[in-house]
Amino acid sequence: MTDEIGAFVPGQRVRIEGRAGGPLSGLTFAAKDLFAVAGVPTGGGNHDWPTGRPIPDKHSWAVQTLLDADATLIGKTITDEVSLGILGENAFDGTPKNVAAPGRVPGGSSSGSAAAVAAGICDTALGTDTGGSVRVPSSFCGLHGIRPTHGRIDVTGMLPQAPTSDTTGWFARDAETFARVSAVMLGEAIPSALPSKLIVAVDAFGFADADTSEALQPMVRKLAALIGSSREEIMAPQGLSVWARAQRSLQPAEAYATFRSWLDERNPRFAFSVAKALVTGSMIPESDKVWANLMRQEVRARMKYLLPEGTILCLPTTPFPAPKVGLPLSVLDPLRDRITCLCAQGGLAGFPQVNLPGARTVDGLPVGLSIIGPRGSDATLVAVARAMEKAAA
Repeated sequence: MTDEIGAFVPGQRVRIEGRAGGPLSGLTFAAKDLFAVAGVPTGGGNHDWPTGRPIPDKHSWAVQTLLDADATLIGKTITDEVSLGILGENAFDGTPKNVAAPGRVPGGSSSGSAAAVAAGICDTALGTDTGGSVRVPSSFCGLHGIRPTHGRIDVTGMLPQAPTSDTTGWFARDAETFARVSAVMLGEAIPSALPSKLIVAVDAFGFADADTSEALQPMVRKLAALIGSSREEIMAPQGLSVWARAQRSLQPAEAYATFRSWLDERNPRFAFSVAKALVTGSMIPESDKVWANLMRQEVRARMKYLLPEGTILCLPTTPFPAPKVGLPLSVLDPLRDRITCLCAQGGLAGFPQVNLPGARTVDGLPVGLSIIGPRGSDATLVAVARAMEKAAA
């Protein structure tokens, strides 16, 4: 099996057949190199991470669940180092090719999983999302992708980064496959009923680049027609950048706590941007963390107010399409900050979010429309994704 797009970890194109007779019969999947696969080292995107660690003797919950449903695992995919990235460029294993936007990044940290699905190498793939690592590559690669309600999916066997924001997610090219996989992962049937109210987050659309916002308008109109009732609201009254600052205070501090003993004992090698994130996390004052936790409570209260049962909210998943590969850090850092402004609510509030593909900018680059629902409404969001694809047919 060749890997012309560089999505898979070298030497980890394993094949494990699923249990026959399950609901995902005939489907193939890949797993981000943060998920334990029995007999295969968990690399975490960093060549020093596996050193001195035992090879897993059982699969992670997510991998086992898909295998039990008769999906076949075909390999482990590249990730940003220890999931500390949002663009998908890995100094050790390279940058997977984004076939939906050639010459541009796939998005990270679930870069290889998104790239493999976009290229048609597998039907679905597991990723993780802490600060946007499923949502961003979904937007950049033109895929369906989900960040489930925080705490809903069992993360046993998944390498953590910042546990109060970490969750497992998955990708698919089409809504029907997305629904099949989601029903298995969520443990419930995808309903036929749709929400009755739609909120359009005007501050998020105003924050996105003009061509991205414009490209998404036909999808917003189609979504409003499906739901039947829509209104505009400001999602983040404190400011999207304030929400982002809170996430940038909590997530790096947790990441540093997660990896602190490894850093102390092994002094591992990192790309500069990853090392910088960990150093930053180690230096965040306690007062900033106290403030950020209070802001998290405000964000949760705001999202709960906006999203009672039967209501969903839409916004651009990313403020722009995929940037070019190999841009200098001085260009990339401001782009990462802008992405966080539209993704921070995921880690802060923990509400489920699904990326809907289908829009392209004037340059032909994919950009995604996100829908967010109340906690526990994951299956309903998947139902909306399926209805949107049918409406476009």
